[in-house]
Amino acid sequence: MEKIVIIGGVAAGATAAAKARRLSADAQITVLEAGPDISFANCGLPYFIGGDIKNRSKLILQSPESFNEQYQVAVHINTTATEIDRQNKIVYAVDSKTGEKKAFEYTKLILAQGGKPIAPPIPGAEQEHVFQLWTLEDMDKINSFIENKKPKTAVVVGGGFIGLEMTEALVKRGMKVSVVEMMPHVMSIMEAEIAGFVQEEMLSYGVNLLTNKAVSEIGINSVTLKDGTKIDADMVLLSIGVRPTLKLAQEAGLAIGEAGGLLVDSTLKTSDDNIYAAGDMVEIENRVLGKKVRIPLAGPANRQGRIAAENALGKRHVYKGAIGTSIVRVFDAVAGITGLSLKAARAAGFNADAIVVHKEHHTSYYPGAEQVTVLIVYDRETGVVLGGQTAGYAGADRRLDVLAAAVAAKLTVYDIADMDFAYSPPLGTANDAMNMAAYAAENRISGYSPALTAAEIDTFLEGKEALWIDVRDVFSYEKSHVDGAVNIPLEILATVVNRIPKQQLIFVYDQTGKKGHQALRTLIGAGFTNVFNVSGGFESLSRYARATNPTNFKIDLPAPELKKIGEKAGEEKKNIAKEESKIKESNEPLIIDVRTREEFSYGAYPGAINIPLDELESRIGELGKKDRKIILYCASGARSAYAVQILRAYGFMNLENGGGLTRMMARARNIGR
Repeated sequence: MEKIVIIGGVAAGATAAAKARRLSADAQITVLEAGPDISFANCGLPYFIGGDIKNRSKLILQSPESFNEQYQVAVHINTTATEIDRQNKIVYAVDSKTGEKKAFEYTKLILAQGGKPIAPPIPGAEQEHVFQLWTLEDMDKINSFIENKKPKTAVVVGGGFIGLEMTEALVKRGMKVSVVEMMPHVMSIMEAEIAGFVQEEMLSYGVNLLTNKAVSEIGINSVTLKDGTKIDADMVLLSIGVRPTLKLAQEAGLAIGEAGGLLVDSTLKTSDDNIYAAGDMVEIENRVLGKKVRIPLAGPANRQGRIAAENALGKRHVYKGAIGTSIVRVFDAVAGITGLSLKAARAAGFNADAIVVHKEHHTSYYPGAEQVTVLIVYDRETGVVLGGQTAGYAGADRRLDVLAAAVAAKLTVYDIADMDFAYSPPLGTANDAMNMAAYAAENRISGYSPALTAAEIDTFLEGKEALWIDVRDVFSYEKSHVDGAVNIPLEILATVVNRIPKQQLIFVYDQTGKKGHQALRTLIGAGFTNVFNVSGGFESLSRYARATNPTNFKIDLPAPELKKIGEKAGEEKKNIAKEESKIKESNEPLIIDVRTREEFSYGAYPGAINIPLDELESRIGELGKKDRKIILYCASGARSAYAVQILRAYGFMNLENGGGLTRMMARARNIGR
């Protein structure tokens, strides 16, 4: 009879035990867990503290009793394994409550001890208002402290996944929260412009961000940084990383890998033929790099637990490795990563490039459309997708899963360009953001549309001078732009192209990159050769600047719009009043903006009257004499052309379609004439 002993009873361990029982009705299966709980939802702990999860019991997936009843597995909690006698196949353990020593024989042993939060040697870290979050017990201590002490200020040390999830939780509990991060931006594994999206969301909710900073001391009600800055802190959460639990394995003489985790082969077998391992304590193959790394994530841990159990019971299931797919939600902002970042890909020797696009997650005309960001890292010679990142308020998770599948299957950007994605107006677009990102990658690879990401531009511009051309409308330009940029809206670029110096290094940008591509093609068609489109446009530049201080360009960013807990992302904040001003009799032309009130509120032609196209026929009587000169315009000229037809049908003859707002503003500024 097989005797399977599993050390560790949370993600990988509990999964291994359940799988082992499904494979064998006869095996004797024993789980040893050092803590008081098994199979609990540790990824859900921050959401209980924040109030999203109302019932603590929802986090308890199994108890020792229920696990034994369902799977006939003997579970020993509060039982710490102290020694592995590999020769005699015995695990020695001690009950931490009673001190009783125990011994467990095995034919196969599975190690699933996971990891532990790194405890930094910071003076004051031992105080009762300083916490780490890893177990249900940790969660209970934090929750009890908040309920009893009612802290008003908190400092979170570390801007990774748990740190950011806890930041949201503490804000929801009514605290003023500061985040201290040693790296240039939070979520350091992500590109700066993706992290910048998250940081802007945090700033919107009043979070105090201190990046490139380190803590030197924790006081009774404050934290002191190494630069001398003091921050109020009624409570402190330390979240700076996880270290694998390896003491038992090391003392047993099992091999440790170069990445610092327990070494296993493709079957998850350790250097001992009778011992397997899974979860955060092991190092596994990165499927893109082809080398051993540590990827401490719940998804891989659960899959490894299943495979370790299979192989311990005589199967041969090869674990193909992981690609590090992970995602975080901070307030309403979502950001995720899979595979390699551009920096990591190039550091690994890949001839890699990246592109960024920002596009509506479903059709813009259907209510509720939100912008989703897709960044693809690819091999510029083969087009193979090496990694990617996504961000947005809606749809980021769906696109990240597509990228993860592409990385795992070694698909190319050409494959994604031709891929069919689910489309319906409330759910997607005819050309999905994934398609558009792939098109942009194809264009960069072929040289049809030379482009650089914000980070690449910052490096590329070292020692160089460039002309920045902002092809957005004047209102967007006036709100914020690259320092020194010239505003030449796309609609009039062709009319002034001869005034632009051809010998100059030029960067063109619009808001998201799409019109920047059109502007670049206009310039190339006019004979310009040293011109680049900014991949992702001003959206990417501003997020990059939000996350890190650019060295070679400058943007003065407005403060993020403040939000409150409970506000829905993208919700219209302002109450846009109906245009009540009466149309006066005059010999001057009447200028009518037929855009929606929301569009009109963001900026309009001086003196224009807003009559949305959908209301035009019902307000015909307000327009006065039918021989008066009327100029109509909208965003692009399409709706105003339709408005001209409506008025003509009612007998108005002195009509002009002014086209889009940009062209109208160019007329006001006498540009392009």
